[in-house]
Amino acid sequence: MKNLIFGLILIHLQACSQDRPNVLFISIDDLNDWIGVMNGHPQAKTPNIDALANSGMLFTNAHCQAPICGPSRASIMTGLYPTTSGNYLQLSDKDIKKSNEETSKAIFLPDYFEQHGYKTMGVGKIYHQGDKAQTFDEYGSAFEMFGPKAEKRLNYDPDWYGKPAGTQTDWGAYPDEDSLMPDYKSAKWAVEKLNQTHEKPFFLAVGFVRPHVPWTVPQKWFDEFPIEDIETPAYLQNDFDDIPEFGQKVTYVPMMPSTELLIEKKQWKQAVQAYLACISFVDAQVGKVLDALKRSEYADNTIVVLWSDHGYHLGEKNRFAKQALWERATKTVLMIKELNATSGRVSNKPVQLLDMYPTLVDLCGLPTNKQNQGHSLRPLLENSSSSWPYAALTSFGKNNIAVSDERFRLIQYADNSIELYDLNNDPNEWHNLSKNDLYKEEINRLREFIPIEQAELSKHSHFNLNDYWRDIIKSNE
Repeated sequence: MKNLIFGLILIHLQACSQDRPNVLFISIDDLNDWIGVMNGHPQAKTPNIDALANSGMLFTNAHCQAPICGPSRASIMTGLYPTTSGNYLQLSDKDIKKSNEETSKAIFLPDYFEQHGYKTMGVGKIYHQGDKAQTFDEYGSAFEMFGPKAEKRLNYDPDWYGKPAGTQTDWGAYPDEDSLMPDYKSAKWAVEKLNQTHEKPFFLAVGFVRPHVPWTVPQKWFDEFPIEDIETPAYLQNDFDDIPEFGQKVTYVPMMPSTELLIEKKQWKQAVQAYLACISFVDAQVGKVLDALKRSEYADNTIVVLWSDHGYHLGEKNRFAKQALWERATKTVLMIKELNATSGRVSNKPVQLLDMYPTLVDLCGLPTNKQNQGHSLRPLLENSSSSWPYAALTSFGKNNIAVSDERFRLIQYADNSIELYDLNNDPNEWHNLSKNDLYKEEINRLREFIPIEQAELSKHSHFNLNDYWRDIIKSNE
């Protein structure tokens, strides 16, 4: 009798689980807002990403929780702020849950879906190192995730300019064929999975690496952007005159090219061209996956989320890098197409990548994970003008934090120096208003969002960006 009852319960649970929506979770590495629908660069060609955004909701004011790959992805996959986890800097995926007691209790996003009857599959760059956290039922990266790399540097090597090593930054046409690119292989793997029959609802994560450095793709993608027509982003030579010395020290990237250097070497347009070419290439890979979904039996029962782990400077503020708290580094791409989605919706509310975990749990009808620190975006998906009393927080090390709302950005550093920008009137963040008495009220309001208690840096962190961070890591040992 007990066996019969258990069998009936199991059949019931399986039936319920099969009614739940699938999830297609698409990640793109180092992609800033240079996509067509966000108008980040006038020459960007992203028809497939744009079509997805137009078929659901585009969040135009989404921010990462850390402006570097490892901690940003750790925050997404655990649902915890860096200020809670201590995962502010780079770390191995296998160490994400070793930082402190709070992280030890975290349930990774794929694991949470598995606990509620889902089959999980992943390929490419989901966590910083693929799936070294070992959370997916199936994982498809049997190939080199970051390659291929040219035998010799093409256009940039820090050694050529007496700069320290520590970056794969380079650009140019390489290799000869798309089929040699890891992202091509990831798209193919994902398409194969969408063509298969799955008995359980699935969570399929597809992680694309470009436009992560090196900015190399086959020549045909460069041909889309004639070099003589390339437009470079806004640049102010004396931009750092009103930025605190501490802020400059924290964000110093000595191994990276500066805008001044690339202007001198007549390579700025070439670097921008290469970034745009990489975006166009990865958009085509995204298109393959989305087309496969449309043709599959899962087309009407799959939630699609597309996101990037952080932004990237392409010459703004005299830098080609992420690793900063200015908007170009923290603002990212986020779009969601839920079931029965109304097309063409846009929200400018300050949302976070951290919000994806509770949103997907909510949309799939799973029990709430009470440890999640983000907020379900469902109210905004249902009504873009819904009240949203939250700000977006980005940390770059303990006590270095940015607070973004619909108009202003406050940056507060560990020495209590600050920057304040009115993005409505100063979208390039050229005018630091922090010393203007007219904005004291705004500063105090935004400071209310900053956690008073912030977790200590994880002992498992590693970061060799500059002397400041090397000293921080050494003192943390």
